[in-house]
Amino acid sequence: MVDINRRGALGSLLAGAGLAALPASAEAAQMGLLPAKPTSGPTWTTGIEGQRKADLGDGTFLNPILTGDRPDPSILKDGADYYMTHSSFDAYPGLLIWHSRDLVNWTPVTTTLKTNVGSIWAPELCKHKGRYYIYLPAKFPGNNTSYVIWADKIEGPWSEPIDLKLPRYIDPGHIVDEAGERWLFLSGGDRIKLAPDGLSTVGKPEHVYDPWRYPDDWDVEGFSPEGPKLMRRGEYFYMITAVGGTAGPPTGHMVIAARAKSLAGPWENHPRNPLVRTTDNAEKWWSRGHATLVEGPTPGDWWTVYHGYENGYYTLGRQTLLAPVTWTADGWFDIGGGDLSQPIKKPKGGKPGPHGMALSDDFSTDKYGVQWNFFDPKPGEQDRIKREGGVLTLKGAGEAPSTGSPLIFVNGDQAYEIECEIEIEPETRAGLILFYDRQLYCGLGFDAKNFVTHQYGIERGRPANPHGAKMLMRLRNNRHIVSFHTSGDGGKTWKRFDRGMEVSGYHHNVRGGFLMLKPGIYAAGKGSARFRGFKYRALP
Repeated sequence: MVDINRRGALGSLLAGAGLAALPASAEAAQMGLLPAKPTSGPTWTTGIEGQRKADLGDGTFLNPILTGDRPDPSILKDGADYYMTHSSFDAYPGLLIWHSRDLVNWTPVTTTLKTNVGSIWAPELCKHKGRYYIYLPAKFPGNNTSYVIWADKIEGPWSEPIDLKLPRYIDPGHIVDEAGERWLFLSGGDRIKLAPDGLSTVGKPEHVYDPWRYPDDWDVEGFSPEGPKLMRRGEYFYMITAVGGTAGPPTGHMVIAARAKSLAGPWENHPRNPLVRTTDNAEKWWSRGHATLVEGPTPGDWWTVYHGYENGYYTLGRQTLLAPVTWTADGWFDIGGGDLSQPIKKPKGGKPGPHGMALSDDFSTDKYGVQWNFFDPKPGEQDRIKREGGVLTLKGAGEAPSTGSPLIFVNGDQAYEIECEIEIEPETRAGLILFYDRQLYCGLGFDAKNFVTHQYGIERGRPANPHGAKMLMRLRNNRHIVSFHTSGDGGKTWKRFDRGMEVSGYHHNVRGGFLMLKPGIYAAGKGSARFRGFKYRALP
């Protein structure tokens, strides 16, 4: 039952925003008591496997342009092509590059980082004198530094990571100054010079910018100036920065800007800061920030990409959003699109292409890295995988997902199901999971005699398994309500497993780490598990 005082408060809030009052069930969904249901407002088109797609086919799009955990977008305009990458955190291979020609429809190109150097936060993709670079902060427990990788072609091969020896700093932003020298701007308003080849630093960091500060009575997570992205237009350099903290209160994260005629400063803060901010918890997108400006396919048509949490779906991580930019007579710019809950006209002159990728896998081709990633893998972890004859064989690791490294992937639908045939060897356990990190996951596994239930990051029960060492298993996540079905006769009959779960709290503001709840598979124990016919389907 919804408390009458809470209902009244929400009704007053909606009325004050000019919105009609919601029925009790919708109010409960807003409060997180029930899974959110689709409304009569604008909705997405569907693409591969029913996955959400931004392009509405009528000259407009509806955010996000990339669903699921695609945070801290770094975008590069390279002629008529756009390339973008995102924080990949503990997923390896990492730093997947996406390609587009219209800023709305995106397809994957390649992953660039194979060696585990830590959790990857807010990379910077750039091009200088014909060579591509990604500057990447990496965090290991108790230690962090920044690396660079490079390639002469965007498709690779990409180099091994080179340590820039930059402890403490995160979120590098690359820029070339008025004299042609290369710099990395860093969190907190600092910068450091790069060598001409961009593969090492020169000297020590220096402080050049004190970011604009919001009023003291705003609900934020913390000041935390981060994510500097720089560009030059006319006589000015422009720096776009995120402040207010990345998660926490939905109203905290925001976009600010400053400009200067020299990278050394002085920097002048934008008179209309903040340029983007969630101002009300009822908005569609929360914690909006970490922006980069980019010119569209038509010269003079400017846009920005940034990220945000979807209201009610922290579990999907921070998703990539696109908004229009208008340059004003005073030499500044404004960011449009409102709260991004409504369709927006697509960028002018772009050439639409295919969008997304299939998440079903018959294991006839190698999707390791582009779709499947190990979580925080040890050296040689990829040797656990063998793919042959439409079968993925995964050698067991650890005794449970908490002590192994599952194969997981990013998806972006509010409701979906995955299904797979799983066969195990003796002394092996395997199954389907929803995985945040090694301390927070849920799912269903089995050995030859018993099921193994995973909930809250622990193994909670071992009811009898009537199917033995081989079964079809289905996991359904319907707006945070998780259920399982199993079949021992190849899918002719299915039995619902007698344990359901609710997972709306499996996210950063509970656990930390800025991750998402990813679907995947795992194998544990002394033997191996064989997976066949993995299927993904978005649900309406």
